[in-house]
Amino acid sequence: MQSQTFKSSNNKLYTKFSNSDAWLWNDAATDAHEVLKYEINKALTTILGYKCDELVLTCKSEIQKYYFNSELSVDSKVFEKHKYGNWYYFLSKSSGLPLRSKIENDQFVLETTATEVKAMKLENAFFEIPANAQTMKTPD
Repeated sequence: MQSQTFKSSNNKLYTKFSNSDAWLWNDAATDAHEVLKYEINKALTTILGYKCDELVLTCKSEIQKYYFNSELSVDSKVFEKHKYGNWYYFLSKSSGLPLRSKIENDQFVLETTATEVKAMKLENAFFEIPANAQTMKTPD
């Protein structure tokens, strides 16, 4: 994966992979992994010097674990329609960005961990898909 951008204007999540010229998009309005229950475990671990809580989402077909510190906050209202990957569900419970996540299901285990936290100003253009970029729906 080279880049990922969410466009609230059309509620699509665009992903650019190195093995494709096209930006693949997903409709962010739905998620196949319905949350059955959630739990928050306080101050469970430390990542990059931040004491992190754990949010566990038990879904019909997978378990999603997120480790976050609310000091690294985000305005969750921007993502209210972003259901894909249970992103808004996560943000509505945490109000913070994940420093680590782990998704486990019958097909794979996906784990991501932040390697650095660095304050910086990003121009809006950073979040734009190039004007001449090819886009296509992610194959089912």
